[in-house]
Amino acid sequence: MKVAVLSESSADKAAVRVFIEALLGRPTEKPGMPPFRARGWPSVRESIPQTLMHLHYQTDAEALVVVVDSDRSPLHDPKSQQRSACNQECRLCLLSRIAENTHAQLRRRPDRSPPRIAIGVAVPQIEAWYLVGRDPSVSEASWLNAVREGRTPYDSRQLKQRVYATDRPSIDLETARAVEESRRIVENDLLDRLISLFPVGFGTLAQTVKNW
Repeated sequence: MKVAVLSESSADKAAVRVFIEALLGRPTEKPGMPPFRARGWPSVRESIPQTLMHLHYQTDAEALVVVVDSDRSPLHDPKSQQRSACNQECRLCLLSRIAENTHAQLRRRPDRSPPRIAIGVAVPQIEAWYLVGRDPSVSEASWLNAVREGRTPYDSRQLKQRVYATDRPSIDLETARAVEESRRIVENDLLDRLISLFPVGFGTLAQTVKNW
């Protein structure tokens, strides 16, 4: 299956592909992607329309996976049946709207359907996912409960320190550790635990991919 991945860094993309292939149960191919200079969450958000159009018109890609960090934005409320009722700063809802609006603008091709899309939001950042099976204190619930109490249980620097042994990793170290930890999770059958600990940010993504 030809699957494109759009995320905040090349390290994130490498780890996300490991997760996607495990969820699909088979290897994926990388379709050609338009130039993308990762500059965090805003770059990903702004690149979705261009990326979807490129994949639809210029490649035979079957799907696009988008993963961003939530940072301190509000966590998506799965009880919101209507997206209009969701917090306007919810990144999952915002990215979903952008993708849906772009899909609606794509001209149908007789030979193929528009790329499917799956969106994940790592709470509060993707390094939290890498700690599954290593640090039971890190989860969506622990983050949400702490935020409700007006505190944060850990910050970006602390999560990076736990994963990379430094809060300023080089891109090479970041990529190597991201792939190592994502493979550890897959090879030790911890995907279900990842889903249960991050049911909104990763679970939503996993359910979409499994239905492909």
